[in-house]
Amino acid sequence: MVKKIHWMLTAILVCGSFILSSCSSDNYDNPIKPEQPEYEGVPLVIFDTDIGSSTDDLFAMEMLYRYEDEGRCKLLGVVVDRQGEEYAVLADVMNTYFGYGSVPIGVERNGLEDPKVFIDYKYLYNHKTDKGELMFKRTVSDYSKLPDGWQLYRQLLASQPDYSVSICSTGFVSSLAQLLASEPDDLSPLSGVELVRKKVKCLYLMAGVFTSSDEPDFNFLQDPVSTKKLFELWPRSVAVVFSPMEVGNEIEYKPETVVSDINWTDIHPIKQVYMKYNCDTGQKMWDPLVVIHAVEGDAVFTLSERGIVTLTDKFVTVFTPSATGNERYQKTGSKAWCDEILEKIRDYSRMK
Repeated sequence: MVKKIHWMLTAILVCGSFILSSCSSDNYDNPIKPEQPEYEGVPLVIFDTDIGSSTDDLFAMEMLYRYEDEGRCKLLGVVVDRQGEEYAVLADVMNTYFGYGSVPIGVERNGLEDPKVFIDYKYLYNHKTDKGELMFKRTVSDYSKLPDGWQLYRQLLASQPDYSVSICSTGFVSSLAQLLASEPDDLSPLSGVELVRKKVKCLYLMAGVFTSSDEPDFNFLQDPVSTKKLFELWPRSVAVVFSPMEVGNEIEYKPETVVSDINWTDIHPIKQVYMKYNCDTGQKMWDPLVVIHAVEGDAVFTLSERGIVTLTDKFVTVFTPSATGNERYQKTGSKAWCDEILEKIRDYSRMK
């Protein structure tokens, strides 16, 4: 199955410009269906992350744990889309530290090889106390037995109510693309596209640039094959909200502030990253924005009208308004709004 999915991903289908919905007439001609039952429970979230490079992923995860502590969401699983089991270890450290060691983790084993790393903190799991003991506990005993990310997606989606799952994607889209290309199996009789159409409420996607006419999205550009597959196969009946680069650009959580906010301990995974590695890279708070949106809803943001997002051959995102479109994007906020969002992130960092 893995080899078959890999072959499907590398066979690039050309449909003119790439649209974030299927090129099949069945999908494209059917916008979001108003008759879909409204899911009324707490947000059910799958977090898809390229953890192990930038630190905004860590704050997004911390917020999800805190939200669940407050009864405001349910974290179904973490899909690690940065290739390699060592990055799943980081997710395990985070899950375990915050009391969610039972949250399942999916591993990317057939994704982007050797992507750029901005802050290399993958050996966080090996940090030791002054007594020489491992600083952070883990829950998983054998990472080789963890499912691939696309398999975890299938497992989690199949067991949830219809139209209920919010996917927060903050990195590469390789696992999502593999999910969409997957075929019926013992986890579900539905194909990947059918499973997404039936179970997903919304994809919150940290991606895109909409204030510049010629700037490509960084993550899309790194993995063009997976990106094209996502744009080809995503069903148009399922909503997508983009959190573009320009929104998070205005929200910076400075290293000295991070360390100061977690002044109640040094044994904290995020604080250790900031104490032991060079985090003075101008880290913006891109990734927490999709988590905030998935959990707290549209009211926190100023959003575009509905429309269709197309992808040029240079991986520039182009938005065209359409009353039947399934995509929207977050707009940049005022300084006061940015300060409010940063304070929201900081509040959770200050919690013991």
